[in-house]
Amino acid sequence: MGSAGAQVRTQRQLTPMTPMSDLRILCSPAEAPALTQALSSSGQRFILRHPEDGQPCDAQVAFVSRDITGASTKFQITPETARYYEAMRHAPDLRWVHVHSAGADREIYQSLHARGVAITTSQGASDAVVAQTAIGGVLALARRLPLLAADQRDRAWRPLLGARTPRDLAGQHAVVVGWGGIGQRIGELLLALGLTLSVVRHSGTPVPQARHTARYEDLAGVLPRADWLVLACPLTPATRDLVDRQALATLPAHASIVNVARGHVIDEAALIEALAAGRLGSAFLDVFQQEPLPPASPLWAMDNVIVTPHSAGFSDGNQARVRSLFLENLRRWTSAEPLANRLVG
Repeated sequence: MGSAGAQVRTQRQLTPMTPMSDLRILCSPAEAPALTQALSSSGQRFILRHPEDGQPCDAQVAFVSRDITGASTKFQITPETARYYEAMRHAPDLRWVHVHSAGADREIYQSLHARGVAITTSQGASDAVVAQTAIGGVLALARRLPLLAADQRDRAWRPLLGARTPRDLAGQHAVVVGWGGIGQRIGELLLALGLTLSVVRHSGTPVPQARHTARYEDLAGVLPRADWLVLACPLTPATRDLVDRQALATLPAHASIVNVARGHVIDEAALIEALAAGRLGSAFLDVFQQEPLPPASPLWAMDNVIVTPHSAGFSDGNQARVRSLFLENLRRWTSAEPLANRLVG
């Protein structure tokens, strides 16, 4: 899924927060066995900490794995997740937090970052999975799977004939917004399916594989030719409400949107209006302005929309990839080397 805030791969300077003989790490009980094994074989002395209600936290490092955030979102935080957030807020010695996600736009990370705590992300760990999800959305919409699923529920045999006949994907044109690890993988897969590309990115540096490359502020200029608008960009001041009412009106009526970025990249109210009025073909949406998506949202009941619960990056291999990134950064930190994927700005 897209990351929030400016990130770089390295920082020039990093001073170890604590001697190697006494490293205190806040982590989940589920991660403790794997961390214990990895750190024991490295020779690093450590103490693993878990939140204790009413007790101060003396951790210097925090590893926020996926099981800690669980079903929490930016808007609704479960009590279990809140225990870890409060532990980090009230850990005076905390100097570095590694998070499982590619983005760090949750309030807790921004707050800790503002107080001087280093924040690193797991950018790259789920790039391939998110790209596969986005392409799954393209294929599902292109092959009319929501329509066929409705037919199945009705036990109705309705072949895709006449007005229901899908268009060939080969030869269609996709606009991919965001050209990081996820966007590049999406682009490769779309090209393999026979589509042509336009790329919209932070810089105007041309993308060789694309027919057109544009900056975010020039998005409207490439939309009239789009059959697909695929959003895979981070949420930044430049991309917030990037796909506004005017941009949606510029898209052809048959066009479809796939959003695996962030909900606030799109004007959701305008999107709902365009879908309901037939001014937009269909949408695959994994992210929303309010999460969980409220039951009253019209998106749930639209037969030209696929709603998924912000799960584009979920897979059973992510846990190990995220842990490997954390352990590599831990090695960097104890060696006074630059951290990877550190939040800056």
